[in-house]
Amino acid sequence: MQKVFIKNRKNQNLAVIIEEHSSPKGLAFVMHGLGSFKEQAQIETVAKAFRDADCTVVRFDTTNTLGESDGDFALATTTNYYEDLEDVLKWSTEQDWYQEPFILAGHSLGAICSGIFTQKFPKKVKALALLSAVVSGKLSAEASASEVKEWEAKGWQLRESRSKPGTPMIKLPWSHMVDRMRYDLLPQAKKLTMPVILIVGDEDETTPVKHHKILYKALPGKKKLEVIIGGSHGLRGPALPELYEICLQWIANLPP
Repeated sequence: MQKVFIKNRKNQNLAVIIEEHSSPKGLAFVMHGLGSFKEQAQIETVAKAFRDADCTVVRFDTTNTLGESDGDFALATTTNYYEDLEDVLKWSTEQDWYQEPFILAGHSLGAICSGIFTQKFPKKVKALALLSAVVSGKLSAEASASEVKEWEAKGWQLRESRSKPGTPMIKLPWSHMVDRMRYDLLPQAKKLTMPVILIVGDEDETTPVKHHKILYKALPGKKKLEVIIGGSHGLRGPALPELYEICLQWIANLPP
């Protein structure tokens, strides 16, 4: 495993982990969600499935999160997460281990970023794995309508990190949601013709199963929807072994 720090388009440091396979059968990028980090349990679990399937695996911390990259969580937006994904992928093209098409996997906000990139550059992506996906800003606002209404009225929302317990509470400004509302996977879902898997917990109230069913219906190609019983939005704890097995089996069934 190698850890490097690279620069994004804003000259900020991005922490990147590369787990290079000596004879890779593929290349996979795994992206965390809002306020998360590259070593979080569900990200590690998905990365392990790709490693065990003989892929080179890349994980990274976006800026404005709780990992090792620069920034401030209070400034986190879907746009900055997406731009950091683009910048990591651009940097990767200059590395010896790079190959196309590659596999993209993302959790929550990382899922919508992965999906948006794939819609923009479908020929670059061999397959797409979306975990607890934010399908659209509009749907995520509707899922917690009363909280969002209060957030808009106050101008900020206090956020407690579930990925790093003990982290001080963060004031996330309303501008985060204004930015998120710009993004939606549904209008261009027809471009996701590659194999796509959607994985969600049945107890996920943030990005519920019904959102994934909407996206699933809109997908035109080979697709799979897996619902983990007892799984929360973070797919933590007891959900992790099933998450691993689902990912490993899906990877094994991808075309060469």
